Amino acid sequence: MKTFTRKAVRVTAFSLGILALSGAVLAANFPLGVPAAGTPANEQVTDKRPIITETSIDFGAYDPHGDFGSDKNVNIEHLFLPWEDVDLSTLSIADEYALQRKRTLLITVEPWSWSVDWRVSSDQLLNGILSGRYDTNMASVCSAAAALKSPVIIRWAQEMDETDNQFSWAHWKPESYIAAYRRMVGVCREQLKTAKFMWSPKGNPALTNFYPGDDDVDIVGLSVFGYQKYDRDHFGKDRTFTEALEPGYRLAESFGKPIMVAELGYEGDQTYVTNWAENVAQTHQEFPHLTAVVYFNDREIYPWPNGYGRPNWRVVAGPVTN
Repeated sequence: MKTFTRKAVRVTAFSLGILALSGAVLAANFPLGVPAAGTPANEQVTDKRPIITETSIDFGAYDPHGDFGSDKNVNIEHLFLPWEDVDLSTLSIADEYALQRKRTLLITVEPWSWSVDWRVSSDQLLNGILSGRYDTNMASVCSAAAALKSPVIIRWAQEMDETDNQFSWAHWKPESYIAAYRRMVGVCREQLKTAKFMWSPKGNPALTNFYPGDDDVDIVGLSVFGYQKYDRDHFGKDRTFTEALEPGYRLAESFGKPIMVAELGYEGDQTYVTNWAENVAQTHQEFPHLTAVVYFNDREIYPWPNGYGRPNWRVVAGPVTN
């Protein structure tokens, strides 16, 4: 059975826009995720907001709208950062934002590569990485991150085990991905001595084939999304968070690393949403390696196949843009 993935493109609440090109997105001048200066934090608590208690695991968010801006329960600030055409000096904005809130920065580095009128193919990107052509891209990102004061987690080229998506790097053979991942971690370590590195498959059965090895992985990240209509069509029932996490977790736990849900979202009726909100951040004895969940607080950008549209994961109800 096919599962759906987070798509390659991400949008942000920053004032600068982004340009679509050949199904990808050219980055603007900011990392994607931290609200622009002056963006008011939304204090409205809705039924979609995950419920945090004293026994909860760490919670984080990709939060371009600032809905979690003043939430003291958030320990991780998630950014998406293309490694081309981005003003890396603006990482200091993210650092200041995280420092004020005592949050760790989770930086997803997406190795997009394009020209003015074309995007390099999957094979061209791979060959460029393995030949060292993109070493300076990764070195620049990690050098900029080395100047930050917040703790940093680097997540490079996520969801490599999911081929039903727009990620150029999700069509490589496992041995090719592993070689590319190891090279980029090595380049990054030369610039950034204190970061932790997250290897982050989608959670599909083939994920174990892409594991780069213990020396280059500090944390395993997974993606878990609950979409009620999809659940009912493909499973004949509403799935719970634990049911959605279980398959990927069981594969990932064999590596003996801490596990985080690096991308999380859910959408459905009130009963469905309440069940997920009450459970996603709780301590689950059946998942002893699970240390954190990070919510993706935005609407899906790329439509899910077969007419499922673009689920709105955002926790705060409001107008939905097309």
